[in-house]
Amino acid sequence: MRRAVSATIGGRLSLPLPRPLLVYTTQHRSRAVGGSLGRRNSASFFHSKSRGDHAEALVAVIDKEAANGATRVSIEDILERRAKAGRLVALTAAYSDSDMFKGPTTNKPKAKRWDHHLSPESAVREPCVLKSAAKHLKNPGLISLGGGLPCAEYFPFESLSLRVPAPPHFSETATRAPGGGADLRIGKYDVAAGVAEYDLSIALNYGQANGSAQMTRWVTEHTELVCDPPYADWRCALTVGSTAALEQALRMLCERGEALLTEEYSFSTAIETAGPLGVRVVGVEMDGEGLLPESMERILAGWDASRGPRPHVLYTVPSGQNPTGATQGERRRREIYEVARRWDVFILEDEPYYFLQMAPYQKGGRSNPDPAGAAAATMPVDEFLGGLIPSLLSMDVDGRVLRMDSFSKVVVPGSRLGWVTGSEQIIERYVRHAEVCNQGPSGFSQVILHKLLDEQWGHEGYLRWLMNLRGEYTKRRDVILGACEAYLPGEVVTWSAPAAGMFHWLKVDHTRHPSFPQQSILEIEEDIFNRCISKGVLVGRGSWFRAEQDKAPRDMFFRTTYAAATPENMTEAIGRLGAAIRESYGM
Repeated sequence: MRRAVSATIGGRLSLPLPRPLLVYTTQHRSRAVGGSLGRRNSASFFHSKSRGDHAEALVAVIDKEAANGATRVSIEDILERRAKAGRLVALTAAYSDSDMFKGPTTNKPKAKRWDHHLSPESAVREPCVLKSAAKHLKNPGLISLGGGLPCAEYFPFESLSLRVPAPPHFSETATRAPGGGADLRIGKYDVAAGVAEYDLSIALNYGQANGSAQMTRWVTEHTELVCDPPYADWRCALTVGSTAALEQALRMLCERGEALLTEEYSFSTAIETAGPLGVRVVGVEMDGEGLLPESMERILAGWDASRGPRPHVLYTVPSGQNPTGATQGERRRREIYEVARRWDVFILEDEPYYFLQMAPYQKGGRSNPDPAGAAAATMPVDEFLGGLIPSLLSMDVDGRVLRMDSFSKVVVPGSRLGWVTGSEQIIERYVRHAEVCNQGPSGFSQVILHKLLDEQWGHEGYLRWLMNLRGEYTKRRDVILGACEAYLPGEVVTWSAPAAGMFHWLKVDHTRHPSFPQQSILEIEEDIFNRCISKGVLVGRGSWFRAEQDKAPRDMFFRTTYAAATPENMTEAIGRLGAAIRESYGM
């Protein structure tokens, strides 16, 4: 497999372009000596420090981390690393990768190779020739007539203005109040003017398929803070949201006629994505904590070869699983990972709700301690991170996990922006696909989120935003659980309190329905659903989420969400759901 290394210069630049300087990297001491740091010198990607200053600064950072015995980066480390590296300048379509922004990984092993997991489609992909040709733009004095990059002078956007919350006051009321929020401006030529690292002339032009250098740096640092993958050659690539990332990952890893493991009740869009690709979905049994590793083991050990090749890919949502709301504890995740290692299964870890991990619910509609309370507002961010269940990526010593992160559930869904993290080999294959699929995420989304997350909030501000968001969704969860206690018939409806996410999963005992077994589970489910609609409440039918749609369900479920409705409307809706169930059961 070959990897393209490319950089381009495009658009209008009113200041003279500096000489090519050092690419940003903090990987190994060997790159900090002998006058050669990093693998790429690019006229469109450099920092403002001189080569000698940067080398000395880099050695100092590495020495400090080695002296402290630190293996995990902190926000302070990132700030120090940035300060010593100098201002990032990455012009139009500049090449970048996570190696340029990660901390030292000299004590970590490399990931395994995954050639045997790649589909023929993925294995034969070659680098995009146009993006590969752009590497020649680093040559001094070169005049480019090769790339079709439009001139930024003709972009009809001179500037964007934004008003955003100012940490730690994130409410709409505080943001709208005079002096409460922050007013931001993104101009077309801010980089040339020296007032920003990213602007509209860069963001709105063509870019690299793995995303801009500016956002690549940010997600790489964030991944270090949160997951700290235990192998050396991990990388990130920006995505057009996790749904698109999943589709690309399935095409990379699965062939027609193969099977994909997932929870027996799974994200309906994931099931609908796999089907047209010719990938059969196999459901793994669940309990209140999510996917059962012993069920996964049984499926793999007893696989009937007449059904096709044994599954070698698992898709799972470990935190606040959609639709069940189940959250895998640390031990459960380690057991799942060990089953995957025994049977050489590659894991797609989808974590849109990872940061919405909540305190345990107590009956009566209260959580203790309340994450939205005053104590949480002043909690150190490292304490917040330390309290999260470790991700599968953080346990992955092989590089067999591709983690999918997204801004959809925790910032704005319409950004259609997220990122994947995996081994260098897997990310390289992912980028090759993206080059001819979507060419990378929207420049508008990237520059707006960079302005908010990097320039305005920083890593600590973003983590505090997530802490606040967790508290807000915890209060919503408590409202819907309190309503369920008050209005649902406990004789036939049971549930477990969600420990994360946005969904509440209700089990309705079909065996106590007066029409069972004359009517099937699906018929009873449809009757209750139609009664809900007639009473003015929409809930999700559990059958919509069955991994194996060709099999009759064993139980009956309904999915509710506490994501958007007001507390008053949630309570009213649960009351209507309870009335529909009672009416169907003749109670």
